[in-house]
Amino acid sequence: MNTQPTGIPTPFETQTAASERVTSFLRAVYGWMCLGLAVTAGVAVAVSSSESAVQTLVSNRFLFFGLMIGELGLVFYLSARVGNLAAGTASTLFLVYSALNGVTLSLILLAYTGESVANAFFVCAGMFGALALYGTVARRSLAGVGQFAFMGLVGLILASVVGMFWQNETLQLMIPIVGVIVFTGLTAWDAQRLKQMALALPEGSVGAYSVVGALSLYLDFINLFLSLLRLLGNRR
Repeated sequence: MNTQPTGIPTPFETQTAASERVTSFLRAVYGWMCLGLAVTAGVAVAVSSSESAVQTLVSNRFLFFGLMIGELGLVFYLSARVGNLAAGTASTLFLVYSALNGVTLSLILLAYTGESVANAFFVCAGMFGALALYGTVARRSLAGVGQFAFMGLVGLILASVVGMFWQNETLQLMIPIVGVIVFTGLTAWDAQRLKQMALALPEGSVGAYSVVGALSLYLDFINLFLSLLRLLGNRR
C-alpha cells in the first residue's frame, strides 16, 4: 500500500525534476557558448580576410587596445550584474563581446599557419569536451582544483605582463604550458560549478545566468585554444 501523502513528491519525482532542471540549464549554457564561439570564428575569418581591416588593426594600436579594454569591461559588467540583467540584455552583451573578441583574435589567424590553427582547435575541442564531461559527472568536489587553477591564473597573468617586456625564451615557453594546465583545471571546475548552480538558482533567473555560465566556459575554451596554439603552432 502506498503511504506517500497526496501532493507531496516522491524522492524519485524530486530527483527527476532536479535532473531535468540541470539538463535544461546546461543545454542553454553550452548552446550559448557554441553560438559565441561561432560568432567569434566568423568575425575573425571575415576581418583576417580584409586587408584594409587588418591594416587598420596593425597600424592603430589605440584601436586594438581599446577593443581589448572594451572586452574586459563587458566581462566584468556581465559577471557583476548577472543578478539584475534581463536574459535578452545578457545575451546581447555576450554576443557583442564574442564579436569584439573575433576582431582581436583575427590577427592570430594571420600569425599562424592554417594547419596549426585547425590542429589546435581540434585538440582543444577534444580536451574541452572530455574535461567538461568529467566536471559534470564527477562526484568529488573540484573546488580545490578550481582554487589552485585560479591562483595559477593570477600567476599566468603576471608572467604574461612580464613577458611583454622581457623576451626570455624559457619564460615564453613556460607561459603556454602553464596556460594549458590552468585552463584544464578551470574547465573541469567551471563545468561542475555550473551543474551546482543549476540546482541553486531561483525560478525565473535562469536566462541571464545561463549566458554568464556560457561566458565562463567560452573564456576557458578560448584561452585553452590560444595556449595550445602558442605551444604547438607554427608561425607563418
